[in-house]
Parts: sequence; C-alpha cells; structure tokens
Amino acid sequence: MSTPETTVVRNGRIQSVDRASGILRALATGTPTLGVTEIADRIGLAKPTVYGLLRTLEHNGLVRQDPDSGKYSLGPAVLQLGNAYLAGSELRTRSMLRAAALARQVNEAVWVGVLTESDVMVVHHEFRPDDVVQILEVGATIPWHACALGHAIAAHIDDVTLRMLMSAPLRPLTGRTHTTKAALTRVLSKARVNGFAVENQESNVGEGGIAAPILDRHGVAAGSVGVVGPTERVLTAAATSVLSRAVVDTARAISRDMSGRRMAMSPDER
Repeated sequence: MSTPETTVVRNGRIQSVDRASGILRALATGTPTLGVTEIADRIGLAKPTVYGLLRTLEHNGLVRQDPDSGKYSLGPAVLQLGNAYLAGSELRTRSMLRAAALARQVNEAVWVGVLTESDVMVVHHEFRPDDVVQILEVGATIPWHACALGHAIAAHIDDVTLRMLMSAPLRPLTGRTHTTKAALTRVLSKARVNGFAVENQESNVGEGGIAAPILDRHGVAAGSVGVVGPTERVLTAAATSVLSRAVVDTARAISRDMSGRRMAMSPDER
C-alpha cells in the first residue's frame, strides 16, 4: 500500500512545485531534449526524484518522452499555457496595433518585451513589412543586460529589483556585452536621460536595437517596445535619430493606453 506524498513547504513555497518548475526551466534552456541524469545534474536533485516528477509532468502533458532516445522535452500543454499567458497580457494586447504601425512607419521589425526574472521575454513580434523570410520570436528570452529592451526596462524600475538584476551573474553573449555594474550603470543612466536605450551587437553579432520603456501609472516600466535589425541599417547616426523618435512616441502612446504617465521629453525634443 502506497503512502501519501508529504507536502514540504519552505519559505511559503511548496517544494515539489519548485522542483517541477526547475525541470521545466531546464528543458526550456535551448537544449532540445534531456535525459534524466542530465536534468538531475542541472537542477541538483537525485535521479529517482527527477524521474518521479517527470512521470507526473508527462501525465499532465507538460513534458514528453521520446520513445527511441528515452529523453524528455517540453510537452504540448506548455504551448497551451504560453498562449493563454499571451492572450491574457494587457501589455501585449494594448501594444499590438501600435507595434504594427511602428513597423510600417520605420520598415523594421518591432519587439515588445517584459521582464521575467533576469531575462526579457518577447511577448509580441511585428515582422518587418517586406518579403524577407523572418522567424517569429514570440516567447524568446534575452538576458536583460544584453538588449535594448532590457536596458529600457531596467532604467525605469524600482531600486530593489534593479539591485537584484545587477547582482545576478551577467554573462557575455558577444564581445560587446556589458557585464560590469559600472558599465551598466552608465548605460541605464544614459537611457533615462535620452528616454530610450540603444544596443549594439550585445546579444548577437551584427544586430542592434533601439527601445523605450512602456510605463504604468506610477512611472515604472511594465515592459518595453523596440526596433531590432542589422546594425548597418538601424544604428547609423541618421537611422538612430529617426528610429529613436518613432520608438519613444510609440512607447508613450502605449503607456497612455495603459494609463501610464507621460515620459519626460528627451533633450533633443526640448
């Protein structure tokens, strides 16, 4: 006769839920499939514990096991949950039309992002309005310190959250990624003054971005909107001047739609 599972609560959190969440996060790191041993090593749990959690997650459609390799990947229920999250995102809903108008105006791809722990998640991606093949990036995550979307958000958040972001490991994605507190402090200060952030090949070589914060009614960033594209197209002096104004105007409009306050004018607009 089996004994009922004991629910362990630590710091107000249920341990088994934390562990299951750790498995899902491990499977979402970019590696297509992982074995039980690999997952156990990544999250620091015993293999029997991981196996039991995987069986439960598989039963609920959150993971699936490849019948040939025996390895695990995320299951279809994760996509359902993700779609439900996007459908319920007020920021995404209110930014979609503005993002589409911005993409048409500047003829570039537009991303809308939100902060999720130490990453920025793309919750809306408006394609560049041309016939070039493009990959939908909705759901993609980028370390906050390596993208304009993240810099724009971090420049307008509370001090506690900012200290948490600064204290987390800041790994380089390219040779241009800012990874020191001093460098990022300068970047965020400039973003506050200008009203927008610029990223030059900090997450991907050859790519850059310009983003501005979407503010709530308290003046705190709820997310950000930005233009992304090849550096030779979006980061020339002429392009940056035009794109930054368009991005800031769009961010302000979305902020107003979400009952946020107006952003301070940048020096160039005074």
